[in-house]
Amino acid sequence: MCRHRRPATSRGAHEASTAVTDSLDAMRRELHDLLADRAFTFGDFVLTSGRRSDFYFNGKQVTLEGRGLHLVSRLILERCRELRIDAIGGLTLGADPIVAGVAALSGEAAPLRAFIVRKRSKEHGTASLIEGPPLRAADRVMVVDDVITTGGSLLQAVDALRDLQVEVVEALAVVDRQEGGREAIEARGLRVHALFVRSEFSAPARA
Repeated sequence: MCRHRRPATSRGAHEASTAVTDSLDAMRRELHDLLADRAFTFGDFVLTSGRRSDFYFNGKQVTLEGRGLHLVSRLILERCRELRIDAIGGLTLGADPIVAGVAALSGEAAPLRAFIVRKRSKEHGTASLIEGPPLRAADRVMVVDDVITTGGSLLQAVDALRDLQVEVVEALAVVDRQEGGREAIEARGLRVHALFVRSEFSAPARA
């Protein structure tokens, strides 16, 4: 009697997918703790926009440290794979370590191209506004930053791409301060994604 065995690939694929999800969830929890410990300072601050805030967020305290950058890059790379992104970039300075980290991790399979948008064009050489490997027509592009406040930095990066005939698929930030920036970007018809939002972090209890 011939017995047909059910292929193990379906179960194996499911188990592998679950393991990846569990790993990403663990990374997200670890990154949350790093951000809470290193990137948030609570008090009375005046922001670049002139607004007052009861906290200050400095994402570079995490994105310029080895483990923090690895976690940020891994989570964003996963998002890039989901959206079939070809190139990732953003406005200097907040985007710089992020796009380099994501591009480096992507090199293990299907490498992404990274680009950095200058705040103003160079006044010498090629006078480039965008640094990095050339972007191609119809490239699927993600723009990133470490934080969304007004949305201005992400929109400046998007505007720099206007004449390149690329498709800006999504604007992504590590943390959304929930101060209207998301809405400003969405008003331009762009999708927005944040790894975390301000409400996921609370001030430490006073002793």
